[in-house]
Amino acid sequence: MANPSGSRGKDEDRPGTGQHRQERAGGTAAEAMDKARQAVSSAASKAGQKAEDLTSAAGSGMRNLGETIRENTPREGVFGTASQAVGNSLRQGGNYLEQEGISGAMDDALQLVRDYPIPAVMAGVAVGYLMGCLLKS
Repeated sequence: MANPSGSRGKDEDRPGTGQHRQERAGGTAAEAMDKARQAVSSAASKAGQKAEDLTSAAGSGMRNLGETIRENTPREGVFGTASQAVGNSLRQGGNYLEQEGISGAMDDALQLVRDYPIPAVMAGVAVGYLMGCLLKS
């Protein structure tokens, strides 16, 4: 029954009623949000680590391919010079990826864009144009 005098009854301050239920619901929602935030953070961390591992593996593969090219191709003549250059470039790129990982490569790319903003924008426009032409056909 309703309280005709309009004053709060003793039931509203008891656990399981009124204010107490609101506080418990708020606490439960905050806990759920905190758990969700931790789960997302953990998943992002695992994904980042997996990307670093894959980048390191790709770097190792590039380095091995570069060494294989250098060892199994001629060392003389035009073809030999070109194959040695390709082998050296792959080996150096592989070493770079193994050491720096994807975060180091991203940092270096960001620094390159900061140092040369106009050529970076022009390169982005050119890549966008070429992608548009390729996807259009």
